[in-house]
Amino acid sequence: MRKPAELLLVPMIDIFTVLVTFLLMTAVFSRTVILQLNLPAAQTEFRDPPPGLQLEVMVRKNEMVVADRNSGPLATLPKTPVDYDYEGLTNYLKRVKAKFPEKTDASILLEADTPYDILVQVMDRVRVFETKQGLNTVQAELFPDISIGDAPLGDDQQPVGAPQPVSPAEAPVPNRAPAASQPANAPQGAASK
Repeated sequence: MRKPAELLLVPMIDIFTVLVTFLLMTAVFSRTVILQLNLPAAQTEFRDPPPGLQLEVMVRKNEMVVADRNSGPLATLPKTPVDYDYEGLTNYLKRVKAKFPEKTDASILLEADTPYDILVQVMDRVRVFETKQGLNTVQAELFPDISIGDAPLGDDQQPVGAPQPVSPAEAPVPNRAPAASQPANAPQGAASK
């Protein structure tokens, strides 16, 4: 008579022990870290300022432009639906100050009819920025020596009082004064009395 087959558990436990040990030694333990990234808009491209920087902040009706007087625009900050992007201006100027720590002067160039309140806010953002140190808020210096001027005209603008371009169909026809009547027998070029 046959004995019923027994299941040998000892070799099975040995195999599982080796398998678990192998898996624990080869497993990669990693933590999942979530970073919040605030990426700039697609059309906003920041360039590093060039050496010999002459910093200008131009305030236009629909944007602010940070530029170098010699090489041109460095950053364009489009106007948000609510207001100008003052935070973006401060963040970019911090980067400029980090690269040029000894520089203290900047020019603010405004378009015509820019409200005074906007000028004051831009000046505040160009001069200093606020930072937290413990429980206190401290102001750090950016570019305190500020000059103010008129912004150069954009591509779509014309100077005040400049003639507007007119198509040939709309061009006015000059009025011609009637020729002075001269007697028929008078020589040409002689004035009648």
